[in-house]
Amino acid sequence: MNEAIQRINVIGTTGSGKSTVSNQIAEKLNLPYIELEALCWQSNWTELTDEKFFSKVEKALSTDSWVLDGTYPRTRHIKWNRVQIVIYLDLPFRIVFYRVLRRTLKYIFQGQVLWAGNKETFWRAFFTADSIILWTLKTFSRNRKDFLIISQSSEYSHINFVRLCSRREVENFIKNLNNLNKNI
Repeated sequence: MNEAIQRINVIGTTGSGKSTVSNQIAEKLNLPYIELEALCWQSNWTELTDEKFFSKVEKALSTDSWVLDGTYPRTRHIKWNRVQIVIYLDLPFRIVFYRVLRRTLKYIFQGQVLWAGNKETFWRAFFTADSIILWTLKTFSRNRKDFLIISQSSEYSHINFVRLCSRREVENFIKNLNNLNKNI
């Protein structure tokens, strides 16, 4: 790849560290940070329609440089059109599940406002079909299989895929970001 890396998508299952890693990359490379969750959610935990969501994603990614935080497979046709590198955070289930549980409890007890003014509640997190914990249990294995298949697809041969499978690999990747353009 001849041009400098300026369009990066960090993906992974819920709790894999996408937001943290995306922010670190954006800061270190001085690139704009874009969060798919913030583009998708409306008040009362209502998602935008695909038409409106896709339009917002297209507009957000119309610039020449960005670090995109988020998986949302239904946006792949937009976000991976111009992306140069996709970083897949494939951490072990025990780490991911612990992070989801810890983060969810923190959001509940601190009353943290999330996207579009939404707040996580104990009831929603533990006793509904919309539970982020249930979502993690249901999607963890499927996300891994999906990435392994999609990263080998000729449709995405223009993308450099990086799979990071441990905290140490993630830390080393972030530490060596300045060498990214030299090695790609």
